[in-house]
Amino acid sequence: MINLKKTDLPTSPGVYKFLNKDSGIIYVGKSKNLKKRVNSYFRKNVENKKIKRMVKEVSKIEFVLSESEHDALLLENNLIKEDKPKYNILLRDDKTYPWICIKNERFPRVFLTRKHIKDGSEYFGPFTSVKTINTLLNIINNIYPVRVSNYNFSEKKINNTKNRIGLNIHSKNGHILILGFQEYSKEKKDLLSEDEYNKNIKYVREILNGNFKNVKEYLSKKMTKYSSNLEFEKSQSIKEKLEILDRYQSKSIVVNNKINNLDIIGIIDDEKSYFINFMKINNGIINSSKTFKTKKTLNNLSEIRQIIFNLRSKNNTLNNKLISNIDLKKHIENKNDFQIPRSGDKKKLIDMSLRNVLFFKKNLYNEKKERKTKKISILVDLKNKLNLKNIPFHIECFDVSNIQGKNTVASLVMFKDGYPSKKSYRKFKIKSVNKPDDFESMREVIFRRYSRILKEKGSLPDLIIVDGGKGQLSSACDVIKELNIYNKMNIIGIAKKLEEIYFPNDSIPVLLSKKSAHLKLIQNIRNEAHRFAITYHKHLRSKTFLKSKLEEIKGIGEKTRSKLINEFGSLENTISQNIEVLSKCVGKKRANDIRDFFRNESN
Repeated sequence: MINLKKTDLPTSPGVYKFLNKDSGIIYVGKSKNLKKRVNSYFRKNVENKKIKRMVKEVSKIEFVLSESEHDALLLENNLIKEDKPKYNILLRDDKTYPWICIKNERFPRVFLTRKHIKDGSEYFGPFTSVKTINTLLNIINNIYPVRVSNYNFSEKKINNTKNRIGLNIHSKNGHILILGFQEYSKEKKDLLSEDEYNKNIKYVREILNGNFKNVKEYLSKKMTKYSSNLEFEKSQSIKEKLEILDRYQSKSIVVNNKINNLDIIGIIDDEKSYFINFMKINNGIINSSKTFKTKKTLNNLSEIRQIIFNLRSKNNTLNNKLISNIDLKKHIENKNDFQIPRSGDKKKLIDMSLRNVLFFKKNLYNEKKERKTKKISILVDLKNKLNLKNIPFHIECFDVSNIQGKNTVASLVMFKDGYPSKKSYRKFKIKSVNKPDDFESMREVIFRRYSRILKEKGSLPDLIIVDGGKGQLSSACDVIKELNIYNKMNIIGIAKKLEEIYFPNDSIPVLLSKKSAHLKLIQNIRNEAHRFAITYHKHLRSKTFLKSKLEEIKGIGEKTRSKLINEFGSLENTISQNIEVLSKCVGKKRANDIRDFFRNESN
């Protein structure tokens, strides 16, 4: 049985899949809070014997994160149909989800139902709550007159196509009330014909499919006509109906009739691996989602091409259109079938894919859920708050340190995925500046860093943070413009006094909430850069002081001073060494000279 303490459980909505030791899917479920739902299966007080038996078989849990509980429900239904897990059959109960039905009959009724009858009727859903259906039915009834019963005619008489009948209606100020059926007559004004009623049902069908465009156009024309005829009460009634449609949103990215036969590939990587999420949509429905990791090889281009081909070939989707968060045109045969969406439903699908691949990547590192999820959300929040091009998984921060222009140094600290990458820290001794000039010092360190990165074809950061205000930021921007990498990353400055965030070409800083996690992350990175610079500066000052003191000792030349500085680094460390250690470094005679000199100094 799986150990939940070592499993990262997300709190977001989505679908969970229980897998056995053979990696077979034995159960698929959904929840608006995956952590709470999954934990409920593993409590000691569970009494259901089938659940206890199932839990004992679980050796792995996979997740597919979604935007909402509604999307999670739809995704659960799709995956159950695709995978047919055994415990979804053994544990199923009498609970069924509500649908909206357009009945296959003359003057079709539109109503809530929990049963599917194969009589040619149309079903829309499923919905997560009856409340949602009632809201939608109220919208429909406010816009179009839809019959709810047989009224004064029998079902046999209504469905007999030989009978020419219509609906007797009462209309006032744009509001319509159905009074019952009546024999059709062209002369009667308040009679809704079958053709007119079916036209209304056509618009109802579009509303249920989430397509409000034609309905709105139709209503807008009616409103304009009423207004032109000075029928303002009727015009106002139509306006209210349009406002109802604007307020209602029933679209799902998991079941979407506008998106057909599409593959979604979300990819992120690190130094050693690719992390990939693959989802396929057939006939507007997501019916597969898989996330995995693969190691990088020397030939990354060929490897990605092979991965994409294998994925699509295995899922029989080579003819589908493809979307991704990165440019994959060079990896597929038909370039016209590829797109990087920037907005709309396809962009939401990419975001959903990346959300899953990010979660998968973090889960592999087996970090605690609180730390991991928090860092990811902070980085996403940071991207949104600062309007960055990308989520800043790779951040580099620079700080300049000097005292009266002496021993000017700079530091670079790197944060990957919100955590310090200390092996990538770099320190710089400023060479071109002999006076207190933070701006020129910043120019030098930025140029040295990124000219080398470009020369060595290294990876550029998603975000550069400069410790300082407008001046330091402007100096850094000038350099990265000269290197032609200005548009390949984001860069900001943080001024210490009020913790103001400066952006290029904008003299007015942004003040982030002092309590916000994204500001605390920026401060943490800046403070780390400052600490690293100060440590290096102190080290150089100590070496300089040691060198100046050693120059006062007779018989200690340049080579000996260099040996002592390289070996012990500071005055305090040199003085603290015993005679044996000093003798090994510079010989017995010089060791005695050094010891005697510092003894006399202390007396």
